[in-house]
Amino acid sequence: QITTVSGNEFLLQSDIDFLILDWFHAIKNAIDRLPKERSCTSRNLEFKLRRSSSIELLSSLDTESKEPKPEHRKSLIFRLNYSASDTNDRNRVKSRLKKFISRRPSLKTLQDKGLIKDQIFGSHLHLVCEHEKSTVPQFVRLCIKAVERRGLDVDGIYRVSGNLATIQKLRFVVNQEEKLNLDDSQWEDIHVVTGALKMFFRELPEPLFPYCFFEQFVEAIKIQDNATRIKSIRSLVKKLPKPNYDTMKILFEHLQKIAAKESVNLMSTQSLGIVFGPTLLRPEKETGNMAVHMLYQNQIVELMLSEYSKIFGSEED
Repeated sequence: QITTVSGNEFLLQSDIDFLILDWFHAIKNAIDRLPKERSCTSRNLEFKLRRSSSIELLSSLDTESKEPKPEHRKSLIFRLNYSASDTNDRNRVKSRLKKFISRRPSLKTLQDKGLIKDQIFGSHLHLVCEHEKSTVPQFVRLCIKAVERRGLDVDGIYRVSGNLATIQKLRFVVNQEEKLNLDDSQWEDIHVVTGALKMFFRELPEPLFPYCFFEQFVEAIKIQDNATRIKSIRSLVKKLPKPNYDTMKILFEHLQKIAAKESVNLMSTQSLGIVFGPTLLRPEKETGNMAVHMLYQNQIVELMLSEYSKIFGSEED
């Protein structure tokens, strides 16, 4: 959220943390580069990065003096908002929490006793599949079936965001309950289902395209000759671990059905590449130009959708 001294407000929103941070640093650097002779009014800007936790990243320039304070220009302030206003209260809360945590059974102990079931969201793909004795998570299959039953013709399917509170509620249900009925009226909005499916892939500790394959896929998409490019991508896909390959195959087959209805839902392979590129593959550590990486991510997904049969088909195909 950006608020200027004149009262104008701007909201930049994304579900991707490293993208938000990139925006934050770009705006802050632009402020820091403003010439000192410019008026304070033109430089006075507050930028808040709100995340799911109680931590705020806050960078602001001094509003009272004509010159920004050096410490405001040079540093970010990490501020943790406590529920208690008094220092002593905070210390007492910390002490009690430490005692509680030290006595609390480990997650593994609770899972072994059946008190807490294994999580679906936020778990490694192979662990989810091992637990379910499958190579494709059941939740992914259920979402795909639901979308293909009632979402293929929906304008902006996968691009339009569902209600975040309802998506989080669905996420909680998936993590806590064995049975899930996506035909229940509370999941009637198909954008909630697609939002939850995208969230599942975003929250994988390692993306569907494993980190160790990222640079190899980027190098493959750079190949100029189309036949060689497709052959290279196909070869990499075949080397993926079984859960990654099977999940990827069923997902891309589904997205191909979405693209086939482009005249109705307005979702082309290019549009789906933009939506799923950063969700399905990303570097382990962000280096270089992020915009260039994002372009390659989108192109990889787009090519794999356009050439699905050549990449996922049998050798005879």
